[in-house]
Amino acid sequence: MKFPIASLAAVAALLSLGNAHALDAAAAKVLATKSACLACHATDKKLVGPAYKDVAAKYKGTDAAKLGASIKAGGSGKWGPVPMPAQAALKDEDAKLLAEWILAGAPDK
Repeated sequence: MKFPIASLAAVAALLSLGNAHALDAAAAKVLATKSACLACHATDKKLVGPAYKDVAAKYKGTDAAKLGASIKAGGSGKWGPVPMPAQAALKDEDAKLLAEWILAGAPDK
């Protein structure tokens, strides 16, 4: 059976999409450290703010861009009396990366 070159190119393009948006956990963790997120949050235990695993469970299925916007805006009342300060200086794409990382369970790799 012969495949036209265009078909092969289409298949190759579709296969490459699987890794096109792979989470860069290492970059996200560096960003979380640089942005001082880890001063209040840990992966598996509550510090000042909720554990990332609890955030991931609460917001499972939430669009990362929406959670990223919430990170940038900050807020209070979602996790108790301590407010989360706004992270307005974060670029939208960085906030989304952090949100994707948190929703994935804040993996190291």
